[in-house]
Amino acid sequence: MTKHSRLLIGSLATIVMTTAFSPSASAKPETSDRAEIPDVYKWDFSKIYPSWEAWEADLKKLESYIGDYAALKGSLKSGPEAVLKAYQMEDEIGKLQYKLYCYTSLQRDVDSRNTDVSGKFQRVLAVFAKLGTASSWFTPELLQIPEATSMEWINATAALKPYSFPITESYRQQGHVLDEAGERIISFSSQFNGTPRSVYQELSTSDVNFPTIKLSDGKEVKVSYGGYSQVLNTVRNQDDRAAAFKGHYETYAANKNTYAAIYNGILQRDWFVAQARQYPTTLAAALDSDNVPESVYKTLVETVRAGTGPVQRYMKVRQKMLGVDAYHLYDGSLPLLEDNREYAYDDVKATVLESVKPLGADYQAKMEKLLGGGWLDVYENDGKRSGAYSMGVYGVGPFMLMNYNDTLDAVFTFAHELGHSMHTVLAHETQPFSTASYTIFVAEVASTTNERFLLELLLSRTEDPKERFLLLQHAIDNIVGTFYTQVLFADYEWQAHQLVENGQPVTPDSLSKIYFGLLDTYYGDAVTKDELYRYTWTRIPHFYNSPYYVYKYATCFASSAQLFKAMTTGSTAEQSAARERYLTLLKSGGNDQPMNQLLKAGVDLNKRETIQAVVDQMDELVTRLEAEAAKIQP
Repeated sequence: MTKHSRLLIGSLATIVMTTAFSPSASAKPETSDRAEIPDVYKWDFSKIYPSWEAWEADLKKLESYIGDYAALKGSLKSGPEAVLKAYQMEDEIGKLQYKLYCYTSLQRDVDSRNTDVSGKFQRVLAVFAKLGTASSWFTPELLQIPEATSMEWINATAALKPYSFPITESYRQQGHVLDEAGERIISFSSQFNGTPRSVYQELSTSDVNFPTIKLSDGKEVKVSYGGYSQVLNTVRNQDDRAAAFKGHYETYAANKNTYAAIYNGILQRDWFVAQARQYPTTLAAALDSDNVPESVYKTLVETVRAGTGPVQRYMKVRQKMLGVDAYHLYDGSLPLLEDNREYAYDDVKATVLESVKPLGADYQAKMEKLLGGGWLDVYENDGKRSGAYSMGVYGVGPFMLMNYNDTLDAVFTFAHELGHSMHTVLAHETQPFSTASYTIFVAEVASTTNERFLLELLLSRTEDPKERFLLLQHAIDNIVGTFYTQVLFADYEWQAHQLVENGQPVTPDSLSKIYFGLLDTYYGDAVTKDELYRYTWTRIPHFYNSPYYVYKYATCFASSAQLFKAMTTGSTAEQSAARERYLTLLKSGGNDQPMNQLLKAGVDLNKRETIQAVVDQMDELVTRLEAEAAKIQP
């Protein structure tokens, strides 16, 4: 996106989790035809625009801003009023971009086969590219003004204060800003830079054809993302899980050369941008926008690599309790105890809402409003993109995508994405547009904290040993999925990017070699490594959509664990103070560097012990699980 495209696109989290819940009859529509799904379970796009005609009018308005903004070139040095005028116009542009982009993107995501919507989406991106070129002069010109002068202008001009942080950030990154001609050239690549991501999405969504398999009970299942996940989470026959894995992964492996070519485009793009902006590595370039030291990333990877023992112990416990001769990664989602219950979306809403009671009545009331209708797109349908996310539209609200399938995994994904949506609500209502968008680096704190509150509520509701075992298992699976697996992914991305940095070939074999090697590093002999898993890199959307993203799941998990502990232990006054610090973090949006925001909330990610604490927690939980397993009669 261009400098002005502050589109806040929420995260996708597909985390394997299990827990105990009160089951009821499922209300999930028995159809994959979107037209037949009741409106109450679908997005209300009229919250953004009443019609495509209104959308067209705003697109023309945005196009008119191109010349208006370009006309400001050369004016900044004349004084604070000129700088203010440019930033205020940027705000108007940004607000329009939110609405125009999201209106098309959301509709495209629920039916990627709709070529009319896809065409409109491309038109939006084309206008964004023009805006990028028309605004490429801004930062180089701003940086020609001495920083001390800009600070004087800010201090003397009240209306400029909301832009203080973005202005100071521009000076911090001054060494990586090109001159006007260079920034203009870079701007020409903005639309092209998204091409590999678009090709990946089309290949993996619009053009993908997942097979249908027959399970041992005679039931036929299409192993799409939703179908594959449901089999792994609910089907106890290992041969059935193996068949689902084979059908799902062979679909990707069949296109391994195309996926490698797409991913090479991602890697080459990132290396080009890093070199053009004079960063020594792609990692340094990726971390600089948040001012995160490379040492934080490297310490995370090194600490987790050295702390894989508890994960391997857990895999061996799972193998024993599942009674399988060999343990495979496709065995990792299944509850260790029999539990074939379904969890209807309409029933779990009240439980998720109750779980956040510790965050206060105002937080609950705002969440209840989100659950009222039109903000969530709940069920899978033909042509809908996979996974889940929350996408905020400034001045409107957050739109949440799910593919809810009545599994326990879906329940916790629901709570996770609601955490993102509530983060957006609090940030947007508290911050001006210029600082409303929080960074990805803190985004997963809100989502994983909500999951933890849900877990604790469910633990408090039962004394049954088996249910408590399942909850303990859930806590472990949460760490495996949100912490260990994401660091493995981060480790892979780091190594893959180093291929292009060192001039080495990027092929299906070289990418698969990295990934397969990491399976050995993280899982040792606790897991049988099926050959098809070497192609996992072909099916992880984050690798293609947002490189160097997934490590933030792990740092955010470590942060949320520390914040949750502070909000739930100690004296009442201490818990209350911790809650206020946490809510202040959510309300702060993007008004400071994320490491500073977390420090204010009580988390220091510079310290190795912050990461090691999660490894230690995993070790303690596995020990408890082993003890509980010994008490359960086979």
